[in-house]
Amino acid sequence: MGHGMDETLDLRGLKCPLPALLAKKALGHAEPGAVLLVLADDPLAVVDIPHMCGEEGHEVMAASAAGGHHVFHIRRAHRPAAAAPLPAPDAG
Repeated sequence: MGHGMDETLDLRGLKCPLPALLAKKALGHAEPGAVLLVLADDPLAVVDIPHMCGEEGHEVMAASAAGGHHVFHIRRAHRPAAAAPLPAPDAG
């Protein structure tokens, strides 16, 4: 694998919650500001991946459908999510 501008994470064939979990893990290892292309064909990924990005502070720059799967262009957060104020944990 070469060092292109964007890294591609092919999560096709995986079912919820794996695409979002693996995308989160990959983004956690990426450089701040790096762009990750995530391929997923699980229908729930369209909801799960943007939701995960919102929680983690990553930016979904683009999302499109191609050839029976979805392609997400996600920019890694410039600061770690831990720096953001955390919501109070659910009681119980």
